[in-house]
Order: sequence, then structure tokens, then C-alpha cells
Amino acid sequence: MNLATWLHQTGAVRPEAPAIYFGEQLHATYADFAFRAWAVGDHLKRAHGIQRGDRVALFAKNCAEYLEMLYGVLWIGAIIVPINSKLHPREAAWIIENAEATLAITDTGEVYSPPEALSGGCAELGIRSEEFIQAIAAASAEDYSPPVETDEDDVAWLFYTSGTTGRPKGVMTTHRNLRMMATCYALDVDTASPDDHHLYAAPMSHGAGIYNFQFVRAGGRHVIPQSQGFDPAEIQHLAGHYGNLVFFAAPTMITRLLRHAETSGYKGDGIRAIIYGGGPMYLADITRALKRFGPKFAQVYGQGESPMTITAMPRDLVADLNQPNAEARRASVGTAQSCVQVRIVDEEMRDVPVGETGEIIVRGDTVMKGYWRNEAATAKTILDGWLKTGDLGHLDGDGFLTLTDRSKDVIISGGTNIYPREVEEALLTHDGVLEAAVIGCPHADWGEEVVAFIVPTEENACDEAALEEWCRSQIASFKKPKQYVFVPDLPKNSYGKVLKTSLRERAALLIEKV
Repeated sequence: MNLATWLHQTGAVRPEAPAIYFGEQLHATYADFAFRAWAVGDHLKRAHGIQRGDRVALFAKNCAEYLEMLYGVLWIGAIIVPINSKLHPREAAWIIENAEATLAITDTGEVYSPPEALSGGCAELGIRSEEFIQAIAAASAEDYSPPVETDEDDVAWLFYTSGTTGRPKGVMTTHRNLRMMATCYALDVDTASPDDHHLYAAPMSHGAGIYNFQFVRAGGRHVIPQSQGFDPAEIQHLAGHYGNLVFFAAPTMITRLLRHAETSGYKGDGIRAIIYGGGPMYLADITRALKRFGPKFAQVYGQGESPMTITAMPRDLVADLNQPNAEARRASVGTAQSCVQVRIVDEEMRDVPVGETGEIIVRGDTVMKGYWRNEAATAKTILDGWLKTGDLGHLDGDGFLTLTDRSKDVIISGGTNIYPREVEEALLTHDGVLEAAVIGCPHADWGEEVVAFIVPTEENACDEAALEEWCRSQIASFKKPKQYVFVPDLPKNSYGKVLKTSLRERAALLIEKV
């Protein structure tokens, strides 16, 4: 079944219901939304020869038209290639070329000039171009038709991984994958309803955008902020204006919202739920957020290869203070979602005992079809139907999964594994630490040593001596950082994840100078 059928059905059942807002301005009802998506798809087919299975890149900022373009591509059975708008055009061009896209939809239609900058004869159109405006205006309601039929395993969303360790790989996400993701959301995370206002504060090319499907199915309202991004003051305003605001946020976004709230006196009025994931949410941060905003937080853990769908922890469990293992559960990423199985294994794919750390593997209808045109990487990542995540963690007796680290981030010092997240958790409990990131650096005797990058708070300055004493009281001596580097901020990608590769490069330069 074509996922665009959900929009077609909602447009028929709730034609007058508000669908898309840009700021406070209504952009489209559901009848409008469905019609415009069909018109876009029909135009792409007629004017540009886009056929079922062709790739269309979407390299644009969050906007009301984004959803119309997304569904227009799906409507005709083509494949959307979402590209983060914050990438450099050269980086995006590589993705467009690798995906063998027929068309690239960009903010202006003039990102690539001359047109030859895009290889393979790929054309470029602006997302708000006169061509699309005229095509929608000229479309006839008499010609309107439902989305084309697709197979369950047809690719719908060709998502490229961040590529922090090399060139990004195209993750083939099917119509079945996305439908199961939306189903898991309803069963394990939260319930979408027509009264919800789904806010796109994070890039629509990532988790925030992929979460549109369940809200389209439920007939919820979609709100794109005028800033086209994450602005805590704007979120506060929109929450007050609309009420029942729901949005996905990376943990770093929550800490920014929290700092704004503590300064302004905001208590989270108008926000119904914040779904967080995409990076580590430290216990100290979620505890502080719960105290400020109340039980509004649900957590998901996934990755591009199984988007948003490995584990989850709904709001009631995140907020539960009475359960004997409450803190440990809040420090976890929840339990396996309904459509997947989760295991912890050793290097031979054998299950490890409860409580022991190993690699997280997952199997189910949410796991990708494979990597685009990369059979070798697919074979290395999917073994007997199990996705090797590359993440390390352990399960407790109740099935709660606690992440330790990415396997590539583990520090091995003197033959002993040190997990950066554990050290970061300890550092973040100090009043003078706003953010912390821990990496391993080469050491002649020990193999690696622990180096901590610290962003201090403005209110409580800290120094190396203070942090050394604090760590001594919190963690084993061998885990303590051997060096502290104080910085004004941490390098992050456009989605808020700390770029530890950049930190390693910075640390290497510091070592050279010494």
C-alpha cells in the first residue's frame, strides 16, 4: 500500500479540517493538502517524466510546501530523497548524484548554477517556483485520482546517513517500514489525534519529518514555525496560541528550551508532548526537564536503518518517580517497540547475559531494505535478518535498554573499556558544567586516555581541579579524564549530535602543540 493513501483518505474523511499552518497562518485544509499533493505528483509525471521508482531529491528548509512535495512524489510511486538543508551544496550534490535523482527540489531552484553542476542530467526546481504554483492552479478536480498502487517493499524514503565516519550511505526505507514505524508510534510512544498540533522544529529531512505520517493518518494539524527551525521563544508562543503542541526534539534542543524556560518563567503551557531521541539524554537533564515541564516527555531510540523504531519509553514511564528502579529506567531508552525484537550480542552474534554490555541488534518490519547500490555494506550490516546497529548497551531483567556508546567511541585504556557516556553523566551532575563530551586520545603507554571537552555554565564557573575532585567522588579512578579542555561550545551536526570526530581532530592538534 502506498503511504500517500493515508493523505488521500484523510482528505476525503476530514476535508475541511485544518492540515498545514505556517506560523499562525492556515496554508491548507486536508482537502487542499491532498489535492495539491496529487497536482504536484501529476505535474512531476507529465512535465518531468518522473515514474514509479524514480528518485526526487528534496533539499529545502522546513516549509508548508515541503509536505506537499513529499506526498506528491509518493503519490506517483516515486522515491523521496530527503536532504538536510544545512548541508553544503557540494555535500548535497554528492547525495543527489549517488541516488541518481531525476529532479532536485531546492529552496530557490538556483542552488546549482549552471545546471551542469548536477550530474546525470538532474534538473532543479524551486519548492515555491512559479512552475509548481501554476501547475496546482491549473489542475482540475475532475482529474483527481488516488495514489498509484505500490508494493510493500517498494522504497519510499531514501535517507542518507550522516556520514561522520565516511561517505553517507543511502538507507532504503520502504512503504511497509514507514507504516510500521507509524503503528509503533501509536502503540509504544504516544497517540496522535485530530486535536494535535505537530510542530516541525527539527529538520523535516530527519525524524521530525518522518513523524508526519501518523499525524496525517489521524487528521492532526501540522505547524511549521516561521523561523523554519528551533527557536524556544517561538515554541512558547505557538504552544500558547495553539495548545496541544507535539514535537520531536533532539536532547540538545530540550536543554535549550529548558534554559529559555528557566530564564523566562515558562512552565511548558500548551505543550502536550515532546518526543526526544537522536542522541544521549542524560539523567540530570531529563530530571531537570521533568521538574520544570511535568510529564510531557516520551523517548525513542532508533537510527536511519530502523527509523525511530528500536525502543521507546512513553510519558508515564519517563515521569514515574515511584518505581524502585525509576532513575535507572529514565537513564535507559526504554523497551523494544512492538514491531521489533532487540538482542544484545557479542562479536560472534551470541546473546550476552542480562546486564552485560554488547552490541545492540534489531529485527522486524521497521528494518531497512538495505543500502542503496551497496550490497557489501548491506551484507555487513544485516546478518540473518538482524540489523547490527553498531551501538553498545545492555538490557536489564525487565527489558529496559541502556545505551553505553557507539562501538567506535569506546575508549580502551590499559586494556579496560571505558564508556564515554558514563563519564559524561558524572561530569554533567556538576553545577559548573553545561555540556560535556568525552573522547579517547592516543597514549603511548595506555593505548588511549580519557579527554573531556567542557562547556561551563555562566553562573558557576569551574576549573580542572574542581572537576578532578568531583569525578573522584563520582566514578572509578581509571575512568577519570586525564585532560580537561574548556570550550565555548561543542561541535554539532545540524541535528544536534555532538561531532566526536571533530573533537578528536581538535584534541590531536592540541597534543601536537604540547
